[in-house]
Amino acid sequence: MNNSYESVMARKNEIMRKSVGIDFDKFETGHIGFDYEALLKEGNLSLEIIKEIQQNNGVGNTPLKECKNITALARKVAKPGYGARIFIKDEALNDSGSFKARRASISCYQAKKLGFKGVIAATSGNYGAAVASQAAKYGLKCIIVQECYDSHGIGQPEIIEKARACEAYGAEVIQLSVGPELFYKFLLLLEETGYFNASLYTPYGIMGIETLGKELIDDCLKLTGKEPDMVVCTNAGGGNLTGTARGIKKTTDKVITIVGSSVNLKGLHMADDLDFNKKSFTTGHTGFGLPFIINPDRSDVPRSSARPLRYIDRYVTVNQGEVFFMTEALAILEGIERGPAGNTSLAAAFSLSQELKQDQIIIVQETEYTSAGKHHQAQLSFARENGICIYFGDPQDEIPGESIVLPKAINMIKAIDLDLDSIRKKYLHNQILKSNIICQTDIDFLVVETNTSRDFVMTELKKYNVKVED
Repeated sequence: MNNSYESVMARKNEIMRKSVGIDFDKFETGHIGFDYEALLKEGNLSLEIIKEIQQNNGVGNTPLKECKNITALARKVAKPGYGARIFIKDEALNDSGSFKARRASISCYQAKKLGFKGVIAATSGNYGAAVASQAAKYGLKCIIVQECYDSHGIGQPEIIEKARACEAYGAEVIQLSVGPELFYKFLLLLEETGYFNASLYTPYGIMGIETLGKELIDDCLKLTGKEPDMVVCTNAGGGNLTGTARGIKKTTDKVITIVGSSVNLKGLHMADDLDFNKKSFTTGHTGFGLPFIINPDRSDVPRSSARPLRYIDRYVTVNQGEVFFMTEALAILEGIERGPAGNTSLAAAFSLSQELKQDQIIIVQETEYTSAGKHHQAQLSFARENGICIYFGDPQDEIPGESIVLPKAINMIKAIDLDLDSIRKKYLHNQILKSNIICQTDIDFLVVETNTSRDFVMTELKKYNVKVED
């Protein structure tokens, strides 16, 4: 076969279909829509079966812990009577150290079931360690492809740390420099090996997280006698929020506010060689969160099962300095040392809890492990080496790629709301670019996708002179 970049990219959909065992074409409807719920039933796996699979493989049933001291701190700066109880779901206690073990468990289960000899995942984050860990349990070979270095061969300590974790589980790790070669090499390896694509964005990657949503509700009821009022999910590619929200909705009829939280990295380009090492977060930031929420099918499968816009009620950002501060606060005040990605949600929850009354409950939906390369002190040292100015002040003065501002006062930690309607309009714009003709089925699809109304969707369609078939 011709393995030039152009040729491999031209056959990407064929490669991806073969590597996940799903014919995505059968789910297509209208001109731009697809049957999302039918896709999510692929594999015929109920929530009960998924839970059993995970329990048999060191995943799930992680504890829900109340952060009493952090709650008390929030109440010191909240209005009288305000400051909701803050809980964390300690996902760092999964075998591989993060909630992504839930996604990997179902992907590896499906790979084994379908007769694949190995699995491949393109990831620089916790998912690589999760896939490697679960592959070891299932006796599958494993290859992890990382975007690791800039053009000078300098890699982020967090990514390098995760490579060591993957190798410890027996995986082969292929490290690349930042740029388009990551997806190209990933596709080439899928084609050459015939391995399973353990993508974050298949139905299996979302189904696995639904158990987390269910556990949040069940655990909260056991500990407090009631269900949470708000759940905060760190948001990157959208699968974390999607799966958690779906699990919650399958478990309770109570309206629970689902909040997505990302680190503000405005101005930094994730695939830029210079910017690559100017950021202190490899996931859970706006460089992934915003592109994927307005264009979810930019992922490594033809139709992504991560559709956060369907489920999100609020989307907030926090700054790098605020997350590092809360990472240390969790260790010092609660005696729980965890990695920075989950603490993105904790920083947001600290601020949001001050909007809620003291008898209400807010849950930080996940934590992750920390270690030498992922530790916040290692990240801050790396930032300083790359010319980032670090100081105490007002976090709102932080400029990504230039500064990290730690809050000089606890009341300066503020979650900033993004305009969801603006995000929805950008999503609709991207969908409309696919076809200048749509049908009623497409309109129904867009209403559900944006979690809005027919009037909202039709108002936007009129701006683009889209022809609507009867």
